[in-house]
Amino acid sequence: MSEERFAKTPEPPYYAVIFTFQRNECEAGFAEKVELMTRLAKEQPGYIGTESAGDASGFGILVSYWTDLASIAKWRTETSHAQAQTEGKSNWFEGLELRISKVERAYNFRK
Repeated sequence: MSEERFAKTPEPPYYAVIFTFQRNECEAGFAEKVELMTRLAKEQPGYIGTESAGDASGFGILVSYWTDLASIAKWRTETSHAQAQTEGKSNWFEGLELRISKVERAYNFRK
């Protein structure tokens, strides 16, 4: 089991931004944009970590963890991220859902 697949989160409370999406067939520029957004998110105050999963049909879930709502709001409006949101809707996504939740309890298990 790879520990890097699990975000290293602090003791609650903290926040989860749950981004669920269906990709289309377009690949042009997507991987590069994901790499850039991942790097920029890690530089943002309040960023904790990310976990993601997807399937061959292009359905995916990305959960990013944040210390507070103000940090999430700031990331949402960061210039490069705002541009990426617009590009994603135009170029790569058939549909998406975004949900923000407060994590009040967290449990884990590792062998």
